[in-house]
Amino acid sequence: MATLNSVPSIIDALRRAPDIIVPLVREVPSEILKRRPQPKRWSAHEHACHLAHVHALFFQRLDQMLSEPSPVIQPYLPGEQDADDFLMRMDLDAALEQFVADRQRLVARLEKLTNREWEKTAEHGEYRTYSVFIMFRHLALHDFLHAYRIEEILLRPF
Repeated sequence: MATLNSVPSIIDALRRAPDIIVPLVREVPSEILKRRPQPKRWSAHEHACHLAHVHALFFQRLDQMLSEPSPVIQPYLPGEQDADDFLMRMDLDAALEQFVADRQRLVARLEKLTNREWEKTAEHGEYRTYSVFIMFRHLALHDFLHAYRIEEILLRPF
């Protein structure tokens, strides 16, 4: 699989994401941190807490994909599966600390995967194709999607 050439870049993006995201979240003034830009759109607080919360999901999916012969991944739909105030109730400082610690653990684990493990596939209810490689490329892109949303909130006039 030619895309495996991107593995070092994906691991590097995952490793470096907390160094970009945590300071970005810390820039958001406290008076707007929990303000939603629109109804049903997340606040900066919620975006940051979501990034911490999903790590458990990715560890679980990785374990499932590496251990089961024909894994089936259940989609995670936070807007449908979690209470509207779930992320808002999370402690931001604890979430950011957990994000950093979990990301370090995740990167250490990914660095040990073989090419064969990166190529392992699963059925996923939302995607036509899904592999360990796609899952973690997706996570790297996901980090920066949420970081971008946080920055939009930060830069908007109050």
